[in-house]
Amino acid sequence: MLLVHLTSLNNRNSVLRSGIKPQFYRQEYPKGVFAMPVIPDYYVSHQWLRELKRSGQRNICGVYFRIPDEQDVYVGHYYNRTHLHTTISEAAAIIMQADNPQGYEVFIPRKIAANEIQRVKALPQVLGWRYYPEAHGHKPCGCPACLLRGEIKSQKIRQAWNADEK
Repeated sequence: MLLVHLTSLNNRNSVLRSGIKPQFYRQEYPKGVFAMPVIPDYYVSHQWLRELKRSGQRNICGVYFRIPDEQDVYVGHYYNRTHLHTTISEAAAIIMQADNPQGYEVFIPRKIAANEIQRVKALPQVLGWRYYPEAHGHKPCGCPACLLRGEIKSQKIRQAWNADEK
């Protein structure tokens, strides 16, 4: 199964040399790697790009890699929902059959070795959603829990939010 992991363009050489290192996610899951299956819907496969850019990365690239179809993964919606432990082929089917596949994520509980990586590709930097999948057309929340200091236009959003509260 072909998957895509989104990372900073600055990590390109390290990823090609050493693979994708596992990161801590939540206590109930082991360390692992986030990715999305490459499915016919290009937008869904790369939907996390704009949300990841909110953390301050300027250029995000796609790291495409293959893992066996029987690989155990966790799949589910990112927002405080329990993820289903299944195989990657079943995870791709779940995402493709979902009514709204935006917000789904796949968590692979292991490192991705350098020899599993197929290519690293520059991506258009305007793909995906910010804040949450259905946010387009809604005012962003300016509360301190939702809006981090230093985010793009955060001061203006926070001022508008405070004015609406009064």
